[in-house]
Amino acid sequence: MVKALVGKKMGMTQVFDDKGDLVPVTVLEVGPCFVVQVMRDAEGKCRVIQIGFDERKRKRTPKPLLGQFEKAGVSPKRVLREVEAEEGAQLELGQSLGAGVFSDTAMVNVTSETKGRGFQGVIKRWGYKGSRMTHGAKMRRHAGSTGPGSTPGHTMRGRKMPGHMGCETRTIRNLKVVRIDEENNLLLLKGAVPGSKGSYVLVKKATGRKARKAAEKK
Repeated sequence: MVKALVGKKMGMTQVFDDKGDLVPVTVLEVGPCFVVQVMRDAEGKCRVIQIGFDERKRKRTPKPLLGQFEKAGVSPKRVLREVEAEEGAQLELGQSLGAGVFSDTAMVNVTSETKGRGFQGVIKRWGYKGSRMTHGAKMRRHAGSTGPGSTPGHTMRGRKMPGHMGCETRTIRNLKVVRIDEENNLLLLKGAVPGSKGSYVLVKKATGRKARKAAEKK
């Protein structure tokens, strides 16, 4: 039907797979997502749709968006995203989409925003080794010289420096789908997903070579 859905990170746990191995998983709530807008090409085929996820208070919704939600026949949503529809998909306004979209998917790509770490030094932010801690060393966790010598005599562009860490959009590719709970719209993925508990994520079907091989085995 569609190639991606919007969801929410619920947290991490561990489950036993089919082989009896204990697997760490991230639990995502994907859906229900509602079709808010259907975009068709010149031939009338559905190529892209806009989906809405998570309830939003009506009084906090801008009037132009209220009209769009009313036209689709759905309540106001907090998150709106445009996702690509699959070839030949028949989608209508107000249609509900859930975790069942990934029932035939072996791997997915997850995009979300990383946790904010505030202002950090070069050791935590970039993995610098730092200076020695003995024999009267005074630099310790300092970045060291940033513009050495008379040439070039200034800090070069791109130098790794202390600064704000986190709150960046990151995509983790080829996460294995361990289990799907279609009734509760839950998706259990092997490994970790960026972001804090309760953050929004975009889950997209993986299409690379590794994902195709996993789908064949499945």
